[in-house]
Amino acid sequence: MLWVKSGETDKLAILFERYKQNLFAYFFRLTRNHQSSEDLVQNVFMSMLKYRQRFSGYGSFSAWMYQIAHNVFVDHTRKNNRYKDMPEKLEAELEDDFDHDTQYIQKENLQMLDKALNKLDKNKREILILSKYQGLKYKEIGKILNCSEGNVKIKVFRALNELKDIYLQMENMNHG
Repeated sequence: MLWVKSGETDKLAILFERYKQNLFAYFFRLTRNHQSSEDLVQNVFMSMLKYRQRFSGYGSFSAWMYQIAHNVFVDHTRKNNRYKDMPEKLEAELEDDFDHDTQYIQKENLQMLDKALNKLDKNKREILILSKYQGLKYKEIGKILNCSEGNVKIKVFRALNELKDIYLQMENMNHG
């Protein structure tokens, strides 16, 4: 990113290749929409180019990138006036060399966890995505969401508890 900042903007392509899948996963978990997620990834890189002079070189590049991603997502939700959940069909091909029963149970559990995650409000969902799926540290998330590290810990704890409750309710409904 320091090269991009110093004018070698073609180096942004390297960052794009390295981080596009992580950003896509982040946005897809928030929007549940393939096209929106692709557009939002593009918007992040456009913003990185536009605001390249703001990158200090200190601290984590990924935390800076997710700060931009968070802002892009906030702008997106404002422009669309309301948050839209547009689930797409999840495609999963079972490969013959796997144990189909185990894979089916794992897939079912992951889908149920994904559904439970989508029942959380968008703020709780985002904080879990940043911490558990994207692997950011609480301190980095605090900078992104403009709150203290301690506050992030509390929010993650509460969001995980709510997610667990929702998941268990769904599991009881499926098996009860």
